[in-house]
Amino acid sequence: MTAANPKSQQQQKMLYRVVEAMDLLSLSRSVIYEEIRSGRLRTVTRGRTRLVPAAALTEYTQLLEREAEGEVA
Repeated sequence: MTAANPKSQQQQKMLYRVVEAMDLLSLSRSVIYEEIRSGRLRTVTRGRTRLVPAAALTEYTQLLEREAEGEVA
């Protein structure tokens, strides 16, 4: 048996910390928080921790793709 790849375990998570979302989306902290403020990237809070649901990352990526397609058309 081989050891599990840490990256594949990370991709199975349901909630990501902002720093993880930054890494997954290749965006800076300030851009992430601006997208959150504008309502383009959904988050939830647990105590004082802001978390990004995996589904929100998918929705945000799809939004960017739709916007890119709109610019080309």
